[in-house]
Amino acid sequence: MTLLGALGAFFFKKASTYNFGLNKNFLLPFFIGGLLYFFGSVLNIILLKLLPYTLVYPLTSITYIWTLLVSRIFLSEKISVKKVLGVLLVVLGTFLLIL
Repeated sequence: MTLLGALGAFFFKKASTYNFGLNKNFLLPFFIGGLLYFFGSVLNIILLKLLPYTLVYPLTSITYIWTLLVSRIFLSEKISVKKVLGVLLVVLGTFLLIL
């Protein structure tokens, strides 16, 4: 679920590099991003049916890990120590919530 959300955002980022309109360069990544978000949402609904909300929702913070990896690998963005520490603190806080 969280990986699909991070990948959906990545494809929206790719679409944003082109002018909004009816052109292939914009529409293809836009629709791929939308589909990934959709399937991530469906998976989220399934997980919410099976697991407590207090467990599923805090675990969405794992999206931040995927976002760091996707932005580094596919967008060649610089990942600072500050960003890594921030994500680690959020994830640590999440685990403290669900324990």
